Amino acid sequence: MAETDDSGAIYPSLRGKRVLITGGGSGIGAGIVEAFVRQGSSVTFLDIINGESGALAERTGAHFERVDLTNTPATTGIIRELVDSGGPFNVLVNNAASDDRHGIDDVTEAYWDDRLNVNLKHQFFCAQAVIPGMRLAGGGAIVNLGSISWHLALPGLILYETCKAAIEGLTRALARELGGDNIRVNCVVPGNIRTPKQMQWYTPEGEAEIVNAQCLKCRLEPHDVAALVTFLASDDARGMTGHEHFVDAGWR
Repeated sequence: MAETDDSGAIYPSLRGKRVLITGGGSGIGAGIVEAFVRQGSSVTFLDIINGESGALAERTGAHFERVDLTNTPATTGIIRELVDSGGPFNVLVNNAASDDRHGIDDVTEAYWDDRLNVNLKHQFFCAQAVIPGMRLAGGGAIVNLGSISWHLALPGLILYETCKAAIEGLTRALARELGGDNIRVNCVVPGNIRTPKQMQWYTPEGEAEIVNAQCLKCRLEPHDVAALVTFLASDDARGMTGHEHFVDAGWR
């Protein structure tokens, strides 16, 4: 059954829209799934994690497809099957990523390829897979998830930051290519979001340092990111494309 949280904005233009979310099984992705379900959208999410994803699908009524996004043929094949069976997706949210820590000396060519596959490659190919249906439907919205990390040049994340910087370039390029098809493409740039995975990296003292560096003295949660994603996917943002939009509490 769907979530019953009544807080936040409702966008009538999202009701009944088909929404595809990558990496939706946990963390920020799960918050985005919950937010679109609340909008009355028909939500499908892709993830490699079974347990959390299955529980989220059961709790919200969203549809879960297990897939390794680094396997491009399998991923695009599933997307094509979903389009053939249910119609075009109106919204794609490219959320999946992994911010594993690493040092310069630890990077091998195989690890480089793996991290770019995990954090960047699937964003393009998932977009490529949904674009024909969006064109036939007369338009759509793609929201790519970036990261504050490369803007701050945080240590231990060279490959992750390389991918996240590239995503902003990908967003602008896709927006230019697809504007004539009424397909909008934006990038959401989260700051430090309190998720179970992120909490493994921080002590209470580390969290306090982050809050102190922010203009707003609060801890951001997945629903803060989801609120911006749903807005950008809605018709209320019909004039917005090709840019990055920060949710970082002013962490600069």
